[in-house]
Amino acid sequence: MKETRKEQIVRQAELFSELSPEDILVIAENSVIRRYKKGDTVFQQGDPGRSLYIVETGQVIVRKTDEEGRSKVIARYVSGNLFGELDLFTSSVRGASALADEETWVLEFPRRGKDFFEFLEESPSASARMLHRILVETAGRVRRVNALVKENSPLVQELQKQVYRDTLTGLYNQVYLTEKLRELTEKSDSAKGNFAFALTITKPDNFKALNDAYGHDAGDLAIKILAGGLRDFIGEDEQIARYKGNAMAVVFPGLSRDEAREKARKIREFINKLDVTKAAGGNEFRVTASVGVCMYPDFGGTLEEMLFKTHELPLAGRSGGGNKILFTDERGEL
Repeated sequence: MKETRKEQIVRQAELFSELSPEDILVIAENSVIRRYKKGDTVFQQGDPGRSLYIVETGQVIVRKTDEEGRSKVIARYVSGNLFGELDLFTSSVRGASALADEETWVLEFPRRGKDFFEFLEESPSASARMLHRILVETAGRVRRVNALVKENSPLVQELQKQVYRDTLTGLYNQVYLTEKLRELTEKSDSAKGNFAFALTITKPDNFKALNDAYGHDAGDLAIKILAGGLRDFIGEDEQIARYKGNAMAVVFPGLSRDEAREKARKIREFINKLDVTKAAGGNEFRVTASVGVCMYPDFGGTLEEMLFKTHELPLAGRSGGGNKILFTDERGEL
């Protein structure tokens, strides 16, 4: 199938050139192409950094104005160049202004009205690969000016926080979870099935009752209590992520089916005993939860199917009375 104009622009950017056609299509579908005449402003110093840009044709100059009102050109971007991404990923305001230096066509991602972090949630796989490329490219740019980016540098730490952390709970998010699972499935596949892991997704059965009785702020507080307690209970920050809403995912590498069943039981018991009195306005409130479990490589579907089906199981558990543990290959209660 012939690529669209937007797909061609995305692919011409070095940052995205190694992405799959599927990933490029996702980015293109969430972008818009804009025409700027000479002197037109792409963005102004002080604007929120809500998009990144790729020059199709023409030239964009970036000017920075200092405290004394003096302006100077600090960068020029031509066909294939990408700019504005660091402000987007760190949720920063623009530190300089970008203007067309001649008639210029620019692709803007995400398009106006499309929130970047909504895009991350909607397209976690494409987002993770795109953001990984940006981290690599950012490090490369800085190295080229002899300022090596180390893994613990403030810039990289802030980028990783924005990309991989959930703002409400501080847990890893869906983007991180997808990448983690991709690494584990590739490891299992390369080991020809000799490496197994379990994915559990736990969802409270009765949070709606909490929200209805005490409001959504109470629900958010309960989610934070649940996330912090479960993280401490599991003891490994990199194993746990907030998946969707009040669902919590935990990845257990190297477990057998029986061991995964026991882990799920312990998670359920922990949540049953969780103290959410503070969220319930000082009233007692017992949280029940259902747990979905998927075993890999026994599960034969794609990564997306694994996440979808495992997430559906707690919903089925709630419909069946709650406090259930279900595996993707069987519907019976454990």
